Amino acid sequence: MDYKKEYERWCEKAKGDNDVINELNSIANDDAKIEDAFYRDLAFGTGGLRGVIGAGTNRMNIHTVAKASQGLANYIIKNFPENKRKIAVSYDSRIKSKLFSEVASGVFAENGIKVYIYTELMPTPCLSYAVRELDCVSGIMITASHNPSKYNGYKVYGADGCQITTEAAETILAEIQKLDIFDDVKTGDFNEYVKSGAIEYISENVYTDFVEKVKQQSMLTEKDNIDKNVAIVYSPLNGTGLKPVLRTLKESGYTNITVVKEQEQPDGNFTTCPYPNPEIKEAMSLGIEYAKKNNADLLLATDPDCDRVGIAVKTENGEYKLLSGNETGMLLLDYICSRRIANGTMPNDPVFIKTIVTIDMAERIASDYGVRTINVLTGFKFIGEQIGFLEKQGKEDSYIFGMEESYGYLSGGYVRDKDAVDASFLICEMFAYYKTQGISLIEKLEELYKKYGYCLNTLHFYEFDGSAGFAKMQGIMKSFRGNISGFGGKNIVKVLDYAPGLDGLPKSDVIKFVLEDICSVVVRPSGTEPKLKTYISVSAATMSDAATLEQKIVDDLNKYFA
Repeated sequence: MDYKKEYERWCEKAKGDNDVINELNSIANDDAKIEDAFYRDLAFGTGGLRGVIGAGTNRMNIHTVAKASQGLANYIIKNFPENKRKIAVSYDSRIKSKLFSEVASGVFAENGIKVYIYTELMPTPCLSYAVRELDCVSGIMITASHNPSKYNGYKVYGADGCQITTEAAETILAEIQKLDIFDDVKTGDFNEYVKSGAIEYISENVYTDFVEKVKQQSMLTEKDNIDKNVAIVYSPLNGTGLKPVLRTLKESGYTNITVVKEQEQPDGNFTTCPYPNPEIKEAMSLGIEYAKKNNADLLLATDPDCDRVGIAVKTENGEYKLLSGNETGMLLLDYICSRRIANGTMPNDPVFIKTIVTIDMAERIASDYGVRTINVLTGFKFIGEQIGFLEKQGKEDSYIFGMEESYGYLSGGYVRDKDAVDASFLICEMFAYYKTQGISLIEKLEELYKKYGYCLNTLHFYEFDGSAGFAKMQGIMKSFRGNISGFGGKNIVKVLDYAPGLDGLPKSDVIKFVLEDICSVVVRPSGTEPKLKTYISVSAATMSDAATLEQKIVDDLNKYFA
């Protein structure tokens, strides 16, 4: 792309958003900024779009959103009969999320596609639920999940309620690439189409049904008498979780809940949590202050689109320990398995699904309960896809739990994406169940480590911005496919390269190094950010031994990223 010519064309044709126009004017004499904004089109993949909000082809704005929507509309028109062309739309609290949802809806309506949109911001799992409940062929969620405030994004869903497959993404991308961003996009007025009925607001009943489905995930019976007056602090991190999480908990009898006031209401600037990701300690710090002040038993925090949840639990000395996504997931898996067996609700062929970068110890827990594990590529859509396969076999009830290390969980097939409403509900139930018996989650976790062996999983990421960074990332991935014998003193016993496709999984730029002594390293580019990620799994006799070995592996890996 001739970025200078494209910039000039945008100066002439970009209309409808003064922020875009003002930015185009402000960078007129800055060639580096013009190049970064226009050197490529914003990447569209299985995660849809995600990028910095701003002017340019490599940015999230009304024009890139409209072009993607036109490409998706063309895909729908080519692949579905007219009476089936329906799409569900939702959005989160991010800057311009509501605007982007309305622009996209206007494009769909202009193309003759019936649009169902929530009346207010709603979590990602609510979008997945609406797609299937309203018999839509697709859905979009305007969100950048847990990214910093300068980002926004556009997730695309299929008729099954999962994020689109690799094949669908490639087909939609081909449609998008045929389009001129200004000349080939059909845009329509959102408010006019609402008046005509071509765009319809989603009924409150759909939202209520979703909440009821979450409450049905309870592992308790009428005989179980637990203390639901546990003191809980909750933060929606200025996102979409406030209403559905509180409603689900309160309707289930949990009333001693304190919300972090500064993070209660939707706010795309995320002033008190600049990186609104419950995986990050800083995002949880204000919630921990609230927990200490209120002497709370448990802290929950959901990310802006409420598909991830992080927790902290009070220790014996009154401090609060953050649990990793793997640790919370293993606790939930063990709780669900033990309760299903106790209640007689374990299916004949129980299935647990996890991603290949999620802790291997979870598979050992599942096996101990007679539960079969399915490993899939990184991305919860692959877990949702497997639920769909079970459904087609008439075995949807076999699915009991799915998890990924990045704080994503789902205990039922009512949606096909990770659901932090469900996870928050089950975490509170699990916590209260054990507390009633005088057992803390930390004690329960230590019990699991004692039974199955200590395992440490860590994630490290390396950022590479701009066109030069993109090229460097490709070079680094190539170097990992060279002749490597080991990391941290542990020999490589097997290399799993998923690029050509492996074990029936789709092609993916992921490499897993299986090391001796039940250790492993996974390297992959982020699908949504300019980052390379490494996932390190270490098994050892003690936590200290594991930490020492993990650091040796990190030191060796860092040489490739220098």
